[in-house]
Amino acid sequence: MTIIKLDAIDSTNDYLKQLSKKNKLENFTTVIANEQTNGRGQMGSSWVSDAGKNIIMSILVSDLKYSSSSIFDWNVIVSLAVAKALEEANVPNISIKWPNDIMADSKKVGGILIENSLKQDESFDSIIGIGINVNQENFNDLPKATSLKNKTNKTYNVTEISEKIALNIQAYYLLKDDMLPIFWQNYHQKLFRKGIPTTFEDQKGNRFMGIIQSITRDGKLQLILENDTVAKYSLKEIQMLF
Repeated sequence: MTIIKLDAIDSTNDYLKQLSKKNKLENFTTVIANEQTNGRGQMGSSWVSDAGKNIIMSILVSDLKYSSSSIFDWNVIVSLAVAKALEEANVPNISIKWPNDIMADSKKVGGILIENSLKQDESFDSIIGIGINVNQENFNDLPKATSLKNKTNKTYNVTEISEKIALNIQAYYLLKDDMLPIFWQNYHQKLFRKGIPTTFEDQKGNRFMGIIQSITRDGKLQLILENDTVAKYSLKEIQMLF
């Protein structure tokens, strides 16, 4: 595994994307930065990080087999690999908020942004951007965010956890064909607020109650609504309020 360490970069995903266009990179090439000036999250949200205190990394995974369902299978595998690394660092109560935010208790400690590019041979390459709040302590403008240090009162080795995440993703990749049903089972077990009445908001600002039942194979959130009907929502259709 090749690891490229940078002091500061606008976006590790963009850097790795451009590097892979210019060079034939080893699979699982990983970029780790101390500081990122233009970090992105799901649906274009920004992510701000204190320099040197958090995990800012991207990993290239090449030649994944494509099918209509395999795209979200990959989300499941990556989310579990990241969660496992934090559990191995003895961070308690780690869960995954659909589709791939990482939670500690009821606060967000990290997020994953996966950018896939389909190829003509029905495979795809994936660049996995991962941001984890590790030793940052100030979240005054982000009341729903926290860090590993704030949760445990411990200071962590950022590089060590970054490398563990990369190794876990590589290991889970090698197991994916044999372990996929178990990965999905584990994903559902770690799903944030599964089975708990929760408030949601749709694109029009309408709020309603629902209970997370499961995630469908193509990545949709399946809710039981107040009238006992079942509805499915894609990422852009709904957001969880908590």
